[in-house]
Amino acid sequence: MKITCAWMYAIGEYGFPPKPEHMLKAIKEMADMGFEYIELEGMGYENLDQLISIKGDLKKAIEDNGISLSNFAPLIPEVFSMDKPIQKKALDYFIKGMEVADYLGSPRIWIDSYAPPVIIKEGKTFSEEISYGNTMLIKIPKDFSWDRFWDHFVASVDIMNRQAKKANLEFLIEPRVHEVTPNSDSLLRLFDQVHSENLGAILDVAHQHAQKEPIPLAIEKLGKRIRYVHVADNDGRDNRHFVPGDGNVDWDEVFETLIKIGYQGHYAIDLEKLPDHKGSFLKTRDFLMEKAKLFNI
Repeated sequence: MKITCAWMYAIGEYGFPPKPEHMLKAIKEMADMGFEYIELEGMGYENLDQLISIKGDLKKAIEDNGISLSNFAPLIPEVFSMDKPIQKKALDYFIKGMEVADYLGSPRIWIDSYAPPVIIKEGKTFSEEISYGNTMLIKIPKDFSWDRFWDHFVASVDIMNRQAKKANLEFLIEPRVHEVTPNSDSLLRLFDQVHSENLGAILDVAHQHAQKEPIPLAIEKLGKRIRYVHVADNDGRDNRHFVPGDGNVDWDEVFETLIKIGYQGHYAIDLEKLPDHKGSFLKTRDFLMEKAKLFNI
């Protein structure tokens, strides 16, 4: 089993988003914890620029610590803006993100589908603040059309996927609560309209479980489109990201169904900030190692 330390470790330790000096500290800490694979994220223009400015140091830290980058996320929500100049700038930064991913040795990149352009009455989007278990209330603007936005969303995903494929990078979408493609059915609709095997999905167990998705059924639906797994648990009501076993996800069925579809990719530990943050990541790693032995993964 390929176990990855997700970038949520760095966010939990150093805040959202981590500063450049904290990125380098987090890489060493993840390696010292025994992880062979890690994630990295560039969140927003400023943070992605900061990451790019120290890409040589990041590459050296990765190599010196004997670890590999399993996934990189250039997270610029404006890539789906319907304002053309704003979107163009965002897509230019997406290309910069691809170049960093390739430079750092990641075989894939991922983005979130982000919140649609509606009015947020209460709560914050994940692009604004990484916090879990919160309520979001929205209002639909008078000039908003879901059909028009969806067509634009699909076209934008197609553009980014073509760019990623040209760069020999797998392109993945992560489903998250309150966003454009929050579940397996919305992802399947997207895949039906963007005809490319280069485009895949992250199975985000906690986000999808919080939306009442039976995870084994989500796995069966998405099948070979699952290229990466985010591991965390919750009670199926609140969108929390706890250690497996602290919620009610049926993990044995999750692993059995992933085996059924032939999944052989990474399992990234994606916990929210918990009281014993480092210990929670290590506990989840031990849990995954036990399951790897049990299921011969």
